Amino acid sequence: MVSSPVTSFVLVPGAGGNASYWHRLVPELERLGHRALAVDLPAADPDAGLAAYADTVVGTVVTAFGAAPGPLVLVAQLMGGLTAPLVCDRLPVRLLVLVNAMVPRPGETGGAWWAATGHADPGDPTEAFFSDVPADVAAAAQAEPFEQTGRPFEDPWPLDRWPDVPTRVLAGRDDRFFPLEFQRRVAADRLGVGVDEIPGGHLVALSRPVELAARLVAYLGT
Repeated sequence: MVSSPVTSFVLVPGAGGNASYWHRLVPELERLGHRALAVDLPAADPDAGLAAYADTVVGTVVTAFGAAPGPLVLVAQLMGGLTAPLVCDRLPVRLLVLVNAMVPRPGETGGAWWAATGHADPGDPTEAFFSDVPADVAAAAQAEPFEQTGRPFEDPWPLDRWPDVPTRVLAGRDDRFFPLEFQRRVAADRLGVGVDEIPGGHLVALSRPVELAARLVAYLGT
């Protein structure tokens, strides 16, 4: 790929759908000369499934950047991996980056994904998620309202194949929720690709925003 002077990064959060998850990454991407748009998803709406999530991503991009936004880099965290591929035929996505994210198969529900991939229960999810996040950042994140309905996990993933968009899988080396070896196995099995490593745990945008921004921008030249 040939890098453009300014790239627009669209950031899709995981469970809870809060754009604020990306609040430490956005200024780092902007500091490196790019645009960053964090998306709020309708996680509290019991009627909102994957189609509504995809519509929200598209609508947020069009509102922010116009009907012709130019090439985008789509970055998805955790369950954002269910949504992000669904917009690749609706927006000019030049690169899809999955960051400690779910990788679905056609027809598979998000609810069935855990057993289908052999995901192991990590125990205390709080510890698994926030193990390397600075204490003040973790406290602020945990103080935010959190609500996630089960509705999007009920939808069979609607695509018949992975979108024809270059895809990178980026894993936190110290992720306790999706351990590195687990992510390697899932990426190889479902996408036929390897995994790129980055220092940090599951919520790497909170714990290592500088390193994450640098890696995302480095992808532009590959």
